[in-house]
Order: sequence, then C-alpha cells, then structure tokens
Amino acid sequence: MNKSITQATQNDKQISKSIKRFFTRFHVSSVLKASNAYKKKGFSVMEIFQYLFLLIFSNRSMYMNLIIGRNTPDFAKDTVYRFMKMIQINWIRFTTILSARIIKDAILPLDSEERAKVLIIDDSFFERNRSKKVELLAKVYDHAKHKYLFGFRMLTLGWSDGSTFLPVNSVLLSTENRKNRINEATEVDKRTVGYKRRKLSMEKGTHAMLTLLDIAKKAAIPAKYVLFDSWFSSPSTLHAVKNMGYDVIGMVKKTPKMFFHYNGKDMSLTSIYNKNKKRRGRSRYLLSVMVDVVKDGETIPAKVVYVCNRNKRKEYLCLISTDVNLDENEIIRIYGKRWDIEVFFKVCKSYLNLSRECNSLSYDAITAHTAVVFTRYMMLSLESRECNDNRSLGKLFLYFSDEMSDITWIQAFQMLLQMFRTMLTDNTELSDE
Repeated sequence: MNKSITQATQNDKQISKSIKRFFTRFHVSSVLKASNAYKKKGFSVMEIFQYLFLLIFSNRSMYMNLIIGRNTPDFAKDTVYRFMKMIQINWIRFTTILSARIIKDAILPLDSEERAKVLIIDDSFFERNRSKKVELLAKVYDHAKHKYLFGFRMLTLGWSDGSTFLPVNSVLLSTENRKNRINEATEVDKRTVGYKRRKLSMEKGTHAMLTLLDIAKKAAIPAKYVLFDSWFSSPSTLHAVKNMGYDVIGMVKKTPKMFFHYNGKDMSLTSIYNKNKKRRGRSRYLLSVMVDVVKDGETIPAKVVYVCNRNKRKEYLCLISTDVNLDENEIIRIYGKRWDIEVFFKVCKSYLNLSRECNSLSYDAITAHTAVVFTRYMMLSLESRECNDNRSLGKLFLYFSDEMSDITWIQAFQMLLQMFRTMLTDNTELSDE
C-alpha cells in the first residue's frame, strides 16, 4: 500500500515538473497577455489558467475537488467562472501564438527543410445533447450516429510534419440557419472579441475556415499545403486558398453538380473517369489527369488522382492537388497526413474531457475550455515527440541521429482506405465482416 502511494506521489511530481517546464519554456503567461487575458486585481490569470490545465491530471472536476477538499485552489470557484466568461480574451490568438512558438522553437530544429509541412482543416461534433439553454446551441447532424443532436461543429485548423500534430486554432460553429439555432447569442459590445467570436460562429464553415487560415498565415506558421476532405473541396475554396499562397491537396466528391474543365469541356469527375483508360495491374492509382479549376473567369491548373479501393475495384476516391509538379504517389502520401487530425479529435474526446469537463451555458466559457484542452494536447504531443526523437537531446544528437521518419506511402494508403470505409459508413450501413 505504501509502495503504491509513493509511486503515485512520484508520478504527480513528474507530471508537475513537466507542466512547469512547458509553461516556462514557451512563456505561456506572455501568450495570455498577448491574447488580452489579464486582470486589474486579485489572482493572476496565469494561476487560474494553470489550475484549469491541471484538472485533467487530478481525475476530478473542480466541483468534486471542492467537495472532498483536495487540490482546492486559493481562489473561489466564481473566480474561475468569471475568467472563463471574459469576453475580451482572444482564445484563437492564444492557441495560434502558442502553437507557432512550439513549432518554431521545438519542432522545426528536428525537421529537414525538405519535409512537407501541412495545415489540416476538419470539423468534429462537439456534443451538448443534454443541454437546452446553452448560448448559440444548434441542431447539428452527427455523421457517426446519423441523426441530429444538440451541440456545435468544432472547426479546427491543425499543423503536422508527419510525425507531430499540433492544433493551431478553432471555432465552435453554431449554424447560419436561424431555424436550427436553439438559442441566440447574448448581446455584447460590438467592439469586443466576444462579439466577433459569436459572429464567426454563425458563418458558413468554408468562410470560417478561411478566417482561421488567415490568422495562421499572419502568425507565420510554416506550411506549404492545406489538406481537407470533401466537405470543404469546391472550386471557390480551391481558388480562395490558392490566393492565400497555399497549395491544396484534398478529396473531392464524385458529384454531378461539380465541374472541372477538361479537354475543352466542363465535365464532372465521374465523366472524366469514364472517358479515360485506367492503369492495369496492381497500380497504386487508377488514373491521373490534368484539369482546370474555373471560378469567376479565373483558372487554376490542378491534378486529379483516382485512387482505387483494393477491396472493391469498382469504387474509387478522387484526390485533387493544385501543385501539379507533385507526382501521384507523393500526393497520396502527403494527403495521408490528414489522418493526424482524426487521431487528435479521438484523444481530445476520449482522454482530455473535451465535451465532458465544462458544463457552462456561456459560449465564451466553452471556447475557453476548448483552448485549455488544445494546450493540454500541445504539451502531450511535444512530450511524445521529444521522448521518441533522439535529435531533441542536444546538438550532438541533432547531427548524428537520423531524422524521425515522415509518413510512408503505404501508411498513407492504409489511412486512405480507412477514410474510404468511414465515408461509406456515413452513407450506408456496413457490416463488420
């Protein structure tokens, strides 16, 4: 019994030491200040933020800690609630600056210049199904459960080098359709960050995505490609992202309503596929064609790669790249990095209490909680990288150790098949056989 207690105490000290080192190394207090998080009197915002950050490691909520009298802070619970509801704090700026510092100071020195760095965009369902009075609560379609539930779409922008994934920023999207909003936004001063945050939450996902990308670009986060799935792939989105200075690698829906210019004609992807001869044998892809993406008279050249499903030869996926110099295998390999954000969503929901820890009705408080969870993941992701990468141990290891491997083609292809199965499951009921 005494041995287990001693071991638990040692683990707590090790966790506390790692967290303090993380907060000091990346100057989290200055990031909070740059994000307009400060108080005129009372306890500092750094103390309150650190307490919220540590809640996950105590395996108890703040409410339970107050009841049993363990790990109780010097400040009252109302101090925490007021901090989370502060409308002037720019949480998007906070996570963006912090991730930019980690990438610049800790990750880039471990990577070669040739490695492809990418930004990944995706959304995940943020459930508040037992709530009825949450600010900006909406009816959102959950593709996993195939029904409408109460909650938000957590639109997230992340960064990856193939070995490490870091969340950059996010917004909890309500809906632009007023009929699907259960509650409206609280009236706040239009000059505040809180008003802009609420306004952004009621925009379309494709518009909000461009806002998050623009913030990341201004923070000088290094990336050449933007990856996203078919929900965001459209000619207008491809043009908008290309105009921001990024190349796009994304999956495209095989819909008859979306056209690309091919051989002097506007054709759907299915029509282009039917018109061309496919590659024979055990080829890694079925077909590759050059198309023009036309929007409002402007044209962007792009390469479309048709990837086969080895389990069902008649089924295929369509990948599009605005970097026409990439070969087909490299397009498939780089797109495989998009799977990192799916792992991120799973970890946040299953282990970091993304949707269970905060039960506030305030949209500002839920946004603050999301930023705290993102910070936890950043620390854990960095710890994982530096524990596994010998090049992080110092200059001697940096020069004499091999760089951690990027994602391989076969790993990317396996992830693509998993995406394919997930996409089919969203539309049809598949057996586990």
